[in-house]
Amino acid sequence: MDAKAEELARYLVEKIQSVPAQLRLIIGIAGIPASGKSTLAQLIVDYTNTILKTADAKSLGRTEAIVVGLDGWHLTRAQLATLPDPQLAKDRRGAHWTFDPDSYLEFVKNLRVPLPPPRSHSDSVVEPIIAPSFDHSVKDPDPTGVKIYPWHRIVVIEGLYCFLSIGAWKEAGGILDERWLTTVDFEKATERIIDRHVTSGVAGSIEEARWRTRENDMPNGRFLLDNSLEPTRIIESIQDPTRFSPSGK
Repeated sequence: MDAKAEELARYLVEKIQSVPAQLRLIIGIAGIPASGKSTLAQLIVDYTNTILKTADAKSLGRTEAIVVGLDGWHLTRAQLATLPDPQLAKDRRGAHWTFDPDSYLEFVKNLRVPLPPPRSHSDSVVEPIIAPSFDHSVKDPDPTGVKIYPWHRIVVIEGLYCFLSIGAWKEAGGILDERWLTTVDFEKATERIIDRHVTSGVAGSIEEARWRTRENDMPNGRFLLDNSLEPTRIIESIQDPTRFSPSGK
């Protein structure tokens, strides 16, 4: 996957050079669970930042890429407990209705606000855009986990529903400059998720891991593929991803 990530990073560096200096380039990477989107997103950002340090990219001034995970917009466990069926909400955590799409939409809209004039790296008065992350130690979002500064002109958002075609998700997806869909065979994804649930401790047994995969992860993946905006690029997953999502609690 490294070669594909480097290829996509070079594409982004080339594309940002045609984007007006006061605007950002926003990319959404979606895909079914275990399709490698988290791993790919981080690789792309790492390669992009390496390329941006080269002489050929110096004309852009201070420009960096950053990755933001959609997992930060999970409803908290306390919020799930207030839903009409708390047990179902707990079991289905990771389904699109266990997220906060309105807050996600507001975040994407904020990324579209024109940037201030370039400032120094050490300018402490620069106000970042704040995005949540997911804290695996407490199994809930950290509301201030990610800070996006004006020099973060390339923002890669990764997650199942970042360009879903319903409700606030649809409006947010329409704002993105690029919508990339990672694909993988459902059987291969199932094997990956079961292994992930067991090795990460999300499931206490192989039987529980299979149940979670069958009852939550794979239905979420099918829903995603049936209800997404048209992707601008489709990327085949060719490597077993190493990161795991909190969708299994």
